[in-house]
Amino acid sequence: MNNKRTHRQLKLELSGIVIIVGAYGSGKTEVSINLAVHMNAAGTAVRLADLDLVNPYFRTREARHLLHRLGIDLVLPPAQYMQADLPILTPEVSGMLRHPSGLTLLDVGGDDVGATVLAALADPLAGQSVQVLQVINPNRPYTDTVDGCLKIRREIEAKAKMTVTGIIGNANLMEDTTEQDILEGYNFSRQVARAGNVPLAFITSPVGLLTRLDKKDIQCPVLALKRQLVPPWKQAETLGDPD
Repeated sequence: MNNKRTHRQLKLELSGIVIIVGAYGSGKTEVSINLAVHMNAAGTAVRLADLDLVNPYFRTREARHLLHRLGIDLVLPPAQYMQADLPILTPEVSGMLRHPSGLTLLDVGGDDVGATVLAALADPLAGQSVQVLQVINPNRPYTDTVDGCLKIRREIEAKAKMTVTGIIGNANLMEDTTEQDILEGYNFSRQVARAGNVPLAFITSPVGLLTRLDKKDIQCPVLALKRQLVPPWKQAETLGDPD
């Protein structure tokens, strides 16, 4: 009997409070947006808080209108705080953490600088079940080795005063991503997860490559990505449409 499972048989299941962290350039925010859309389409109520204070361009708020159209609640800092270091202190963010329902996603800025905002959330997160998932991209500087990924993890944990509980593999080269990139990224992500003694939560793939991965032995869920955070001269892919 063939015991191999394809990613179509592995369902992505997340609930409670999930914090997405990662190095600058890892694709963390793109993953957060697509994860919110995927879980919403699967029938899970999703709230997504944008706590990214590091990069003023590639933020979940860039896709806020599309998320709103799909019924996903995106929590943003008030306008006067958009460039400040205080959005985590707003009552709305504290409230969604103290009383989570469905899936509560936090998109946190890259590296240890962005993770500093999490340290101030100790009070509302006290007693809560929290997952902290680190996005890694082996095609980016500083996270192209296992040791590099573990170093970034230690820096984030030290600043956030939280422990990374899982890995998200995002072997993304934008429109140049190939099937081989995804498969090599999957194997790399497994190594990082094993070295860090945490599970590989899922990997990502551009939606156009999913059918090519169906018969591969990928032992974790695969999240389809539709690019949203693109330069002004490019068009974002339509969220919510059938894959």
